[in-house]
Amino acid sequence: MSQPSPSDLAKLRIDRSVAPIASRRRRWLWVGALAAVATAGGLWYASQPRVVSIQATPIVTTYPSQQFAVLNATGYVVAQRKAAIASKATGRLEWLGVAEGTPVKAGEVIARLDDRDVVAQAQGAAASVTAARAALAQATAEEWDASTVFKRNAELLAKGFVSQAAVDAAKARADRANAGVANAKAAIAVAEANARNAQVAVDYTLIRAPFDGVILSKSANVGDMVTPFSSAADSKGAVVTMADMGTLEVEADVSEASLSRIKVGQPCEITLDALPDMRFRGRISRIVPTVDRAKATVMTKVRFDAIDPRVLPEMSAKVSFLTQEVTAAQQQALLAVHPDALAKLDGGTVLWVVRDGKALAVPVAVGAPIGDLVAITGEVKSGEKAVAKPAADLKPGTHVKIAQK
Repeated sequence: MSQPSPSDLAKLRIDRSVAPIASRRRRWLWVGALAAVATAGGLWYASQPRVVSIQATPIVTTYPSQQFAVLNATGYVVAQRKAAIASKATGRLEWLGVAEGTPVKAGEVIARLDDRDVVAQAQGAAASVTAARAALAQATAEEWDASTVFKRNAELLAKGFVSQAAVDAAKARADRANAGVANAKAAIAVAEANARNAQVAVDYTLIRAPFDGVILSKSANVGDMVTPFSSAADSKGAVVTMADMGTLEVEADVSEASLSRIKVGQPCEITLDALPDMRFRGRISRIVPTVDRAKATVMTKVRFDAIDPRVLPEMSAKVSFLTQEVTAAQQQALLAVHPDALAKLDGGTVLWVVRDGKALAVPVAVGAPIGDLVAITGEVKSGEKAVAKPAADLKPGTHVKIAQK
């Protein structure tokens, strides 16, 4: 077989410099597509609003009276006159005329025990008094008769009509009659004392309110056995618990290190968790002269200047000790903000408030300073965020982002 010539081999070589036309077209299409996407992305990015990073300060609700506070403490509302009402008698509760929240007057009957046994004893004692008085009447009659006989015999003795023995017998009888009268009077005193004692036992079955107040709770129901000190099994001691609502005070613990900042008579402001929108004026009525060693605190009692009927015992309270008296106007809630958030726009004062991620200029009127804040009025709400130290070129509607501190 003959060998191929070099020219023949050259004909078999592939010319790679010649690319298919279809392949070149696809390459340019991809390049064009990528360029279009990059251009669209750049245009979209350029069209997005610019987000400005800002520092924000809150709009808060504050009270002008708080600028006079020198010390704050927590405590509870406590009735200074409070009693668990029980009976000295033992018996079954027959009637209960009050419930929780019932107002009562001093001396008013609020419950009654079964009194049939003690009433019978009282009736027996009253009968004994009647019998003793009847015995006194009989003894008095006997005394009169004996005294009359003695006088007559004494007269007859002087005339010699009777013997001395008869006179002596008449005198002895008169003396016995006198003693009988004295004994009858003593018996009446004993009977009357027994009758009073029996009536006291009857009165013990009537449970009365010791002072004007309100029933806080009841511990027994009709049919329960009530006994003093609840010494018997399944028996009740106190029937109800009541308090004089006119003696409500706040008992607050003050650190002994802060005692130099308070004194008796110092004005205070009281807030209750149950009535957060109400602020009550008061003053220190007394400071208990002992220190709780475990807590290093001193109990301070603060009375209300005027007690609201919604204030109830055991409500949790906060007390602000003030340097001066405050007025009702100073206890009204105001909106306030840090002065750094105030700005000038078109000749007026505005707050740049952040709403829905945008800064909006809200016109406000500036009031009096309250501590580090300043009072404001306008179309703003407590809890909203305002731009602190807003830039001079800040525009309404600018997208903003609150920077994290």
